[in-house]
Amino acid sequence: MSTVEFERVSLRFPHSSQPAVEECSFSVESGQLVVILGPSGCGKTTLLKMVNRLLDPTQGQIRLDGRDIRQFPVTALRQRIGYVIQQSGLFPHMTVAQNVAVVPRLLGWAKERIRERVDELLSLVNLPPHEYRHRYPAQLSGGQQQRVGLARALAGDPGLLLMDEPFGAIDAITRGKLQEEILRLQRQLKKTILFVSHDVEEALRLADRILVMQKGRVVQFDTPFRLLTQPATPFVRELLGADDMVRQLSVLRVETAMAGIPHNHKIQEGAMIRPQATLRQALSLLLRTGAAALTVWEDGRAIGVLTLDHIRSLAMLEGGSA
Repeated sequence: MSTVEFERVSLRFPHSSQPAVEECSFSVESGQLVVILGPSGCGKTTLLKMVNRLLDPTQGQIRLDGRDIRQFPVTALRQRIGYVIQQSGLFPHMTVAQNVAVVPRLLGWAKERIRERVDELLSLVNLPPHEYRHRYPAQLSGGQQQRVGLARALAGDPGLLLMDEPFGAIDAITRGKLQEEILRLQRQLKKTILFVSHDVEEALRLADRILVMQKGRVVQFDTPFRLLTQPATPFVRELLGADDMVRQLSVLRVETAMAGIPHNHKIQEGAMIRPQATLRQALSLLLRTGAAALTVWEDGRAIGVLTLDHIRSLAMLEGGSA
């Protein structure tokens, strides 16, 4: 896992009257999934490309794990970072296995280790190796190509993943499935992820925190719940659809509003809920059990707590009562 810090970062392209990115400062903690959200032309992709030095800032500093990225040789920096783009970027003349193995080969891994890693990652993204290893990109659906692109980005075991609208060209049903895959992998692998999106519902569904950009500037960096309930500007309110609170809260996953698990928290029988549940379902369960809080439970373990205060706030926002 990696940390990423931006300190007063700006980028102005030659002959441009306005900076593409201006005075951006924020920090991404290890293991967080941060969605960079905003309209076209606001600087989202430019911000992302500066992290792996596809673009260099004209001002400010970017740090990876506390170290200025300019102190890394460019090749070494990019080997520490996975990169997934919208059209998967697979090499059409290479098989699936060869595509996934690109970075391990560059790192000089032994052939057997590479083969094991390829099979491990294809299994991880739900593409059985015996079935997909020898296929070519043209023999895959768009969703399958994106899964291979994700496997390739993970191949060198980077601490940081950059994802630039990876599901933007995928149909809605496949996009929903891939979003669930990202959440599953994030819980399993604990990677730090910067994810560019223009899709508000995607951002609300995926993000631990959302960085909202407008005209090259960061206008708010916060949790999905706080962005909806406490938008910093009218622009954020309009972008997030905060006025349509009932619809947007139904998109939020339970864990976006939950606190961490206190060390003395006791799991109450019957007061457990899965993160796929809606907040309205969480309120119903809380009232039915009489518990002070719900334990969010997945894959046989507790991953968080949804408190009574959260539920009351959400019920008031939806026009109900608690």
